[in-house]
Amino acid sequence: MSSALGNRFQQSRVDPQVAGKRGEGLRFEHVSHSFRSRGGSLVSVLDDVEFDVASGEFVCVVGPSGCGKSTLLGLAAGFHRPTQGTIRWRGSAIAKPGPRCGLVFQTPELYPWLTVWDNVMFGPKATGARQQKAQAARDLLKEVGLVGFERHRPHELSGGMQHRVALARTLVTEPGLLLMDEPFAALDAQTRQTMQALLLRIWQHHQRTVLFVTHDIEEATLLADRVVVLSRRPARVREVIDIRLRRPRDPDLIFDAEFVELRRRLRDSVLDR
Repeated sequence: MSSALGNRFQQSRVDPQVAGKRGEGLRFEHVSHSFRSRGGSLVSVLDDVEFDVASGEFVCVVGPSGCGKSTLLGLAAGFHRPTQGTIRWRGSAIAKPGPRCGLVFQTPELYPWLTVWDNVMFGPKATGARQQKAQAARDLLKEVGLVGFERHRPHELSGGMQHRVALARTLVTEPGLLLMDEPFAALDAQTRQTMQALLLRIWQHHQRTVLFVTHDIEEATLLADRVVVLSRRPARVREVIDIRLRRPRDPDLIFDAEFVELRRRLRDSVLDR
């Protein structure tokens, strides 16, 4: 590897000790979760899951289909309480949903009767912060490339544009924690790459703490500071892999040797090779 290429792959992820000085992030402490099926049997989903996401860090979660990745996000959002263990945000146990986190789902979940502007401003309007957040909303619409589409309704937008609206709507409330559940999985390959590049730019600018669930090994390698690999259900943390690729990242990074090697290692971990 040349010296120039070697410099490109210097570690630049958020150091947890440094991040901790800015404020604690998200922490899963021996979290287990189970539920009763319709037939009455007990289904164990998570088993003694423990990891952290430092403040300002971007962490992806990967694992076999059905292993409990989305359940993990639901617990972090406060939609459910873990059967055992504790999930903490900035040192406090999460007991219910709250403004601390914003959620981005696989589908944009926009209100079809509202315009782009009104969708983005829905949260601020509901909390009485419409005037205070108006400039932030305009800035975000510019950042996601939707200036000129403020009065359009969701059905008038492409799939990628709808996802941009959903991202702006989430960020306008300035959540400290961003939970993302396979937000680009339903998009075509070209649009997905565009959205990944957009997310990288926005994250670099806003530095939110991100927990991002994906099935896509390449996506996890491109986006994350670290990747948490879960086992089959009941899921445990099989491995946490550092992605020591220098930021800001470029989508062309996927062609570099260091990236290819990290992707291979991550794939092998998911497949338990």
